Amino acid sequence: MTTLWRRAVSSAIVLTATVLITPSPSTAASSSDNQWHLGYLKLSAAHAITEGAGVVVAVPDSGVDPHPDLRNNLLSGVDVIPGGVGDGRRDQDGHGTGMAGLIAAHGHGSQDGALGIAPKAKILPIYASPPHRDGSSEALAESVEIAVSRHVDVISISAAGGADARLQRAIRVALQSNIIVVAGAGNATRSSLVGYPASEPGVIAVGGVDRRGNHAAVSVTGPEIDVVAPAVDIYSTGINGGYRVGTGTSDATAIVAGAAALIRSKYPDLPAQEVAHRLTATAIDKGPPGHDDEYGYGVIDLVAALTADVPPLGFETPSVTTPTSTAAHGSSDDNSTARGLATLGVLLAAGGGYLVWRRRRRAEDPPPRISR
Repeated sequence: MTTLWRRAVSSAIVLTATVLITPSPSTAASSSDNQWHLGYLKLSAAHAITEGAGVVVAVPDSGVDPHPDLRNNLLSGVDVIPGGVGDGRRDQDGHGTGMAGLIAAHGHGSQDGALGIAPKAKILPIYASPPHRDGSSEALAESVEIAVSRHVDVISISAAGGADARLQRAIRVALQSNIIVVAGAGNATRSSLVGYPASEPGVIAVGGVDRRGNHAAVSVTGPEIDVVAPAVDIYSTGINGGYRVGTGTSDATAIVAGAAALIRSKYPDLPAQEVAHRLTATAIDKGPPGHDDEYGYGVIDLVAALTADVPPLGFETPSVTTPTSTAAHGSSDDNSTARGLATLGVLLAAGGGYLVWRRRRRAEDPPPRISR
């Protein structure tokens, strides 16, 4: 089964991962054997700090199966389209279960099964996309509205496409409600443009890298991309107690949503905007120095994001303001500028008219340590 992202016609929203294989449960080995991204991201070191306890992540998708590796973290959710069982805990597609596993799978036995980035976080499953078919912006908008009403901490959207007024409004309300919204940029197999809601200022737009840490060919590029994460041959939970391997920005998105859950668990009072800032400020720069269309601000660094001394947005002067939701109504160039100002921490002082820059991290650089 393959589910490919494409630029949506009208208001269709399309899942952004390509499921390659679905092994049986008997083929599941240890997490470290199958999940290469765990070692790449130094997850064990991050888990020595936090595992995401106290955080709820909403996953609007194809539903989430009560997989043995997820069962302890799966809340009763909701269905927004016909065909579910009423609480989001049914998946006939596998995509939603895979995304939930990348965020919060806890494995089983002695290091068996799949392990998520935040294995003590809770998943709110929302059945919003029919199996093996495109979803709609209307269903996604309703999902986001429900997530806001449930006061979740993070919304992980592994889908991209067009946007209508209701979806745009729902995303902006979520951002204004101090919820971290993470969304996939989309897959280049069907489009060259960053889709919605990743293109919305304030949303953490996620691209992908391969096993070598290089730009993944499947990932679209564009100025809206904020960070990148592993997106190739990503092993996770599947339906019927099985497992799946996927390639696409869907997987990278779920991984970044798990990273956001870790940060919010470690710093529960940190505003959503600052969580995004922590991810970008500690990211390891790739490609040309600074922000670029392939890697955004760089590859996420879980340990640095949890431990680095990162100055908050606007700490240099009380007169500094960050872009408001009104920026979303400007041109695409305005949106790109607003996103850069909000996440890179390039701050414009209202009275002084000067810019404060911080050099981007390279792979060999230590994480930022700025005394306050």
